[in-house]
Amino acid sequence: MTLLKDETVQGLGGSVAVPGYDRSALTAGIVHIGVGGFHRAHQAMYLDRLMREGKAFDWAICGLGLLPGDVRMRDALKAQDGLYTLVLKHADGTIEPTVIGSIVDYLYGPDDPEAAIEKMTDPQVRIVSLTVTEGGYNVNPVTGEFDLGNAQVQADLVDGAVPSTSFAYVTEALRRRRDRGTPAFTVMSCDNIQGNGEVAHKMFVAFARAKDAELADWIEAEVPFPNSMVDRITPVTTDDDRALVAERFGISDAWPVVCEPFAQWVLEEKFAGGRPPYEDVGVQVVEDVMPYELMKLRLLNASHQAVAYFGYLAGYRLVHDACQDPLFSAFLLAYMDREGAPTLRPVPGVDLTDYKHTLIERFSNPNVRDTLARLCAESSDRIPKWLVPVIRENLAAGGEVRLSAAIVASWARYAEGVDEAGEPIEVVDRLAERLTAVARTQAEDDLAFIRDRDLFGDIVDDERFVGPYRSALASLHRDGARVTLENLDDTELD
Repeated sequence: MTLLKDETVQGLGGSVAVPGYDRSALTAGIVHIGVGGFHRAHQAMYLDRLMREGKAFDWAICGLGLLPGDVRMRDALKAQDGLYTLVLKHADGTIEPTVIGSIVDYLYGPDDPEAAIEKMTDPQVRIVSLTVTEGGYNVNPVTGEFDLGNAQVQADLVDGAVPSTSFAYVTEALRRRRDRGTPAFTVMSCDNIQGNGEVAHKMFVAFARAKDAELADWIEAEVPFPNSMVDRITPVTTDDDRALVAERFGISDAWPVVCEPFAQWVLEEKFAGGRPPYEDVGVQVVEDVMPYELMKLRLLNASHQAVAYFGYLAGYRLVHDACQDPLFSAFLLAYMDREGAPTLRPVPGVDLTDYKHTLIERFSNPNVRDTLARLCAESSDRIPKWLVPVIRENLAAGGEVRLSAAIVASWARYAEGVDEAGEPIEVVDRLAERLTAVARTQAEDDLAFIRDRDLFGDIVDDERFVGPYRSALASLHRDGARVTLENLDDTELD
């Protein structure tokens, strides 16, 4: 059994692709906040590809964790010199392992906030990137403004406070760079939110303005926030995944990453201090990311929500099992064709028909073993950003919302916290207590769930949405998830 370390990795033999480059020659040009499975399957993987081509040696990654849960990642990566195994699982059963070497350091902010800030202040660092989830930007879902009332934000705004949020860390690093005459870094969001760069820009500047108006003006003028679209299905790592890496490849890896073969990254050309030559390894560097990200958010991400609650309530636990069911695949394609796709702009170089069918194929990959529970988690950060905009645009245009209404109803039913067999559901959401409490009043008020204007805005006031929502919710309670899908108008599922 080989423990992943710099001095042992070359002994793995030909069955595993290992870094063929000299990792001691790498320097960190990127600090990445929120190192998780997706970052390691995506951005870190693209950099590793570049390094295997002898490029981007000054663009290695220093990970930065700020949350209590990041302690595990700190310990795993520190013990393995930043190395980990990326395992691609193909639909035909082929397993493709690669040891990734592009992460060269990892800092846990609460261990030493000063060291973390100084790392971002280092002139060699020219990009600070983020995967902090949809909820990590502190956005009020209705107003779209920065939530200055957040308790952590309030604490970070106190003079002399030890930083706790990404806003405080990044803002202080930028202040020091300004004061020292060091050029600003680029802030590169890689999260699944529409206009992620624009959202990051607005939120970080709002925090900085509350802290120091002159600094906020400097950030506005000097710091680019490129938009990006990122895509790769990356399930949570399980003990079975660790065992597979150990038994099949002889690698002792505390935190490998498994993912599908497909990967896509569309990135806006908007950087202050240069960037890696990402286009050399398949990244699409473009002037306008918006058409691509709308396509992904409103087709892939919204379809994940479409299958998540219906699938779980129908008794499925794995995504591929639900998506191999013709009833579910027809429902997803109908949603994409009739409600998601009509809200999109033209997407250069993409055949949307092929894209939609490819999504079903990806969701149906039996070897990825993505869980419906993962897709059901943090819905209050997902549905308002991925599906509610589709509903609003279709209502404004006189389009269809019947299937979107059914998806929202399936979330409302799932949020009750009890499945169709009477077994408890663990609702994983930052608003879980509030959501479940409201969902359990639906017998008395069937619109209770969508009266939450923080999540849904004013769609509760539009009968074109309320009618099909009520119908779907009643059917879910009376007949169950599967029958509800079967009883949708046949023309909707053609």
